[in-house]
Amino acid sequence: MAAIQTRELSKRYGDVVALDDLSLTVEHGETYGFLGPNGAGKSTTINILTGQLVPDSGEARVAGVDPVATPVEARRHVGILPESGRPPSFLTVREYFEFAAATRGLRESTMVERVDRWAERLEFAHKLDTLCTDLSQGERQKVLLTQAFVHEPEVVFIDEPLTNLDPIMQERVKEFVETYRAAGNTLFLSTHSVDTAAAVCTEVGIINRGRLLEELEPRGMDGDALLDRFFESVDEDVAARAMADPP
Repeated sequence: MAAIQTRELSKRYGDVVALDDLSLTVEHGETYGFLGPNGAGKSTTINILTGQLVPDSGEARVAGVDPVATPVEARRHVGILPESGRPPSFLTVREYFEFAAATRGLRESTMVERVDRWAERLEFAHKLDTLCTDLSQGERQKVLLTQAFVHEPEVVFIDEPLTNLDPIMQERVKEFVETYRAAGNTLFLSTHSVDTAAAVCTEVGIINRGRLLEELEPRGMDGDALLDRFFESVDEDVAARAMADPP
């Protein structure tokens, strides 16, 4: 079974179509980039796949689990890094990690080891006893990144992974994503950045106004080439819709 699979997912918000019969398959061991403009349906897709939103129709499976029917079970198999979010201000970094790990079913002995290892990996072990409210914006992003991986899930959803990180840490996160994928795990990256998609993704899906337009392998493509293909796909979609539904 694929790591992520959807079949004809649809979602509307009033008159706005957020997803339009979205069907995609992401195999184990892939870093899948979901590339699209604002309002394309990227966050709606992630919210459905992580059990935070119910679709109007269609089916989804993540790590073999239905995230709509059994969202709590699904979250044990996945990590989630939201595009915008803040760790709880009233907890220390360590307390927040321990809470995140406990809600995903980690035993205490395993949890302590994982928290220490991940904090060391992302270079803020010295901040573990700091209140989250006292962290810089970049440090908060590291904390949110860590909570997505602390239980070492087989599927991780990341919405704009490099936001608020300095250039050095951006490169380290890219290297880490590749290492995590090479170990057999699956990552699903929603991003606006063609450079990020070209650098770290094994496959890219281009989405616009809720429709999956094209899937391609960016291997050998730089950011400019992928950007050109992105605009071609979106422009073709806009033209096709105009022909199908003229004013």
